[in-house]
Amino acid sequence: MKSKFLAGIGLAVGLAVSAPAYAQLKVGVAGPITGSNATFGAQLKNGAEQAVADINAAGGILGQKLVLVVGDDAGDPKTGVSLANKFASEGVKWVVGHFNSGVSIPASEVYQESNILQITPASTNPKFTERKMWNTIRTCGRDDQQGAVAGAFLAKQFAGKKVAIVHDKTPYGKGLADETQKAMNAKGLKEVLYEGINTGEKDFSALVSKLKQANVDVVYFGGLHTEAGLIVRQMRDQGLKAPMMSGDGITDKEFVQIAGPGAEGTYMTFGPDARKNPDAKDVVAKFNAKGIDPEAYTLYSYASFQILQQAAEQAKTTDSKKVAEVIRSGKVFKTVIGDLSFDKKGDITRPDYVMYVWKKGADGKIDYAGNEVGM
Repeated sequence: MKSKFLAGIGLAVGLAVSAPAYAQLKVGVAGPITGSNATFGAQLKNGAEQAVADINAAGGILGQKLVLVVGDDAGDPKTGVSLANKFASEGVKWVVGHFNSGVSIPASEVYQESNILQITPASTNPKFTERKMWNTIRTCGRDDQQGAVAGAFLAKQFAGKKVAIVHDKTPYGKGLADETQKAMNAKGLKEVLYEGINTGEKDFSALVSKLKQANVDVVYFGGLHTEAGLIVRQMRDQGLKAPMMSGDGITDKEFVQIAGPGAEGTYMTFGPDARKNPDAKDVVAKFNAKGIDPEAYTLYSYASFQILQQAAEQAKTTDSKKVAEVIRSGKVFKTVIGDLSFDKKGDITRPDYVMYVWKKGADGKIDYAGNEVGM
């Protein structure tokens, strides 16, 4: 019996010693999987799933295979906070997400308390990285950068014209509209109308009437593709031909489905098209083989996992704070959206916005791909 007991102890010790080789690292991806912004949640999820699959196929991170947990925040701040608490209780170590700034900001506080590192591929409100928190990082640009590009374009291309600024009252939409307004005003162009709408609204006839009365030449909209598409459609229905300009919140083909033919001519700020990056060629091919167009934030999500992997390998640990320190150290990371480095706040150091216009291609479809506009 004694020999069997000792043998049992030996077996247990052997299993304990070998356990790290089979260890798992739980990571999360969070976004609006359901609701009006679900198309963007799908982008984040698609990018995360492909990245985790590729990392695991190559051996994982420091000998640990990644286990991906997908969380749905429905684009709602309260739901996002509940999801953050759920991730914490389940032992999730790193989170890629959320999409909406209004969700990322309150969720980040839960993550900080729970020692979880958060990288958002999409939340652009400056506040996200301005609170001196160790755990907040983003692979996208900021609204003050995006607004500067939009404001300069409006001041140059619509000098002496009538500009309306409309926003959806969210941290993202209002924040972006205000930054654009600030940049435009600084260059001498003043808006003739400044209006807020509510997310989820369907009838914008009152807004369109105000736009027509003001005889506007262009409408700047801070918000997401659903409301943007409806506003464009109703502008055209009421005979208002002024183009819309918006930001990265409309970067999905669903915008055109909602707006209809009137979407043609819409201006939009977004980062350089990552699908054209030579470093993304193989990954893009994998998505295409699955029938997925890795547009907008899909590759930004994928890149977030690449950064986590490289930072952990450089830190020689998966400890969240140490990984965050490496990311913020100024080191350069190779990703599918290009070479990235980060400042001490967790923001990328490169300028990341260009102007696009949605145009009808030879196939008859309206798209922004390949339609960059010179400033």
